[in-house]
Amino acid sequence: MITLLIGTNRPDANSRKLAHEIETLYTAAGLDVSILDLADLPAEIFDPTSYADKPDSFKPFSDTILKASGIHLIVPEYNGGFPGVLKYFIDMLPFPESFENRPVAFTGVAAGLFGALRPVEQIQQIFGYRNAYIYPNRVFVMGVHNVLDDNGALTNDKLKKRLSNQATGFAAFVNTMQNAAS
Repeated sequence: MITLLIGTNRPDANSRKLAHEIETLYTAAGLDVSILDLADLPAEIFDPTSYADKPDSFKPFSDTILKASGIHLIVPEYNGGFPGVLKYFIDMLPFPESFENRPVAFTGVAAGLFGALRPVEQIQQIFGYRNAYIYPNRVFVMGVHNVLDDNGALTNDKLKKRLSNQATGFAAFVNTMQNAAS
């Protein structure tokens, strides 16, 4: 099961809209995919005591990551970096097993011209530190407001093809990594 991780908790985020579009690409390719949305994080995880004692309501989030055969991150750009809630989420997950030897793909989302290149490169360093298997085919969605319609559907066929290639390529990468491990 590939887990699409929406890297923000912002209401009505373009990252969420794009994640649902990417989900349809995985599904159309006959692949199992689920979405993990940081907007659904339980409020009690933000209590400072959660660093030591995770609330029971966080267990479904950590279990989803631990059971994922691969993680496809949708990384928005906020002020030249990725959202703090995404880093906090990573900090709350079990170490090292959450990402150790787990395949990870990245799709950057931004209103600007670089499509979240900087945030993706920043977060790749964290996943590299955590010994994840980094899938090299990254997709950067620039001018996100220009490629999604009012309903959140992709309107750019070239981008849709790049995202589809990323999804099918990542699925093959996940299978290769799983076969190498067994």
